[in-house]
Amino acid sequence: MNKKNIPVEFVFQLFALIIAIIIVHAFYVSVVRPNAVEVIEEQNMLAAANPDFVRERSIWVLVKDFEQEACFILMFWALAIMGYKAVKIGSERRLLEVDLVPVAEGMRILPEDTREFARQVQALPDDRQQMLLPRALLNALRRFSSTRNIQDVATSTHTICESEADRLESELAMIRYISWAIPSIGFIGTVRGIGEALAQADKAVQGDIAGVTQSLGVAFNSTFIALLISIFLMFLVHQLQLVQERLVFDSEAYCDDKVIRHMKAD
Repeated sequence: MNKKNIPVEFVFQLFALIIAIIIVHAFYVSVVRPNAVEVIEEQNMLAAANPDFVRERSIWVLVKDFEQEACFILMFWALAIMGYKAVKIGSERRLLEVDLVPVAEGMRILPEDTREFARQVQALPDDRQQMLLPRALLNALRRFSSTRNIQDVATSTHTICESEADRLESELAMIRYISWAIPSIGFIGTVRGIGEALAQADKAVQGDIAGVTQSLGVAFNSTFIALLISIFLMFLVHQLQLVQERLVFDSEAYCDDKVIRHMKAD
């Protein structure tokens, strides 16, 4: 992997997190919490006027607490990271449509020809040369030039693609961690809400259950929202993983079809 890409991706992730915090918190302060307070006050007035009043579940009340805010911040952060990776994969897939090593049908690549074909791949911009397909092609041509063994070239190409698959898989670790952290934050809200409800148990015994029900609402709402977000994110993670695996498989097939099958040892 290009070492120059490491700080770029890190800086992108850092700024994506900061922007997610700013936007989500601003939306909560200006929209979500004022609307939630208004809904709760209106429902309390209706409940006081009518003992048979049934409170309707409002989306503002469902998402008003700090745990839900944290879950949405992490969700948008994960979406930004996945979007960044999807753009990179899209760039790599577009190379599969380019004839990087133009070999006519029936033409053979001899070990002496590999340098000329390698120059065509090396003519690509530096950022594209670090992508999987150009690296695999250059490795195949150079390996054939030095070993003159087609089987060795095929094995080496498979190894490069396999290591790239492992690297792409390991880079999903942060997204998977976020997907795990979101329901955990929801459970923290559950524990906090139940703890607050138990602290007001004496009021419930005296007949005032408003505080207890509100605290239990915090408990269940936080877990409900967190689990919904986690299910959504895990679906996207598996889709991204599928796209990455297809990129690796298609790149290896490209090398086999466009280069390796045309090779002919002396």
